[in-house]
Amino acid sequence: MEPIIAIVLALIGYALGSAKLINQGNEALVERLGRYHRKLKPGLNFIVPLVDQIVMEDTTREQVLDIKPQNVITKDGIYLEVDAILYWRIRDIEKSFYAIDDLQGGLSQLATTTLREIIAQNTLEETNISRSDMDRAILDLLNPVTGEWGVEILRLDIQSINPPESVRRSMEEERAAEIKKRALISEAEGERQAAIKKAEGTKTSMQIIGEALRSHPESREILRYLVAQDYVEASQKLGESNNAKIVFVDPANSTEMFQELIAESVTHESNNKNTGNSVT
Repeated sequence: MEPIIAIVLALIGYALGSAKLINQGNEALVERLGRYHRKLKPGLNFIVPLVDQIVMEDTTREQVLDIKPQNVITKDGIYLEVDAILYWRIRDIEKSFYAIDDLQGGLSQLATTTLREIIAQNTLEETNISRSDMDRAILDLLNPVTGEWGVEILRLDIQSINPPESVRRSMEEERAAEIKKRALISEAEGERQAAIKKAEGTKTSMQIIGEALRSHPESREILRYLVAQDYVEASQKLGESNNAKIVFVDPANSTEMFQELIAESVTHESNNKNTGNSVT
């Protein structure tokens, strides 16, 4: 009876020693007598105790590698502090274990070197503008190398690019000058549009007054009164200023001059119409 119990206990111990449970999202490597034998997939797996050995179990899910801030010099000779994050995933766990000794250390060093190389090919302005282009260029350089390690680089995000304080001040001053320039251009354009509108309004007013004088000659007296009233108001406003020089103008004479100008305008307009009718 005792030998049977011993055999049962041995079988139970063998079963417990040979059963290996691999979690979802992970894979494991098994060596038999010191040489690579096979991979273990997620779920319940069995190995030969004392002969087989699990040498590695790692995740095949996406992982994040924080690249420490690096001092990089641009094409135009400006030192930058660049901070980035690398997203990667194991595609072949066998290569990731046997092809390189320190996988994360190798990824960090390779990403840092490549990042410096790409930034050194661009000026400060190009570096700030074309981050997405730099990310793609870095991936194109990284993946051929990391593919030999069984790793795929999914993306590299440049979190921050910090130039020296003097360069930052210069960039802020340049942006402020550009904003001021755009504001002045907008203001000048607004004044130009206002002047055009005012000139168009004056032209329309002159046409209306000329038409009224041509149709109703008795309106001249009303016009004389209005012009004289404008001169009086203008003189009063000039008199309110201590530094203003007051110039007195005869409203009657100025009104006659104004009427002559309008009459000439009306006559010129009538001649143009008559000429047009004659041509027709």
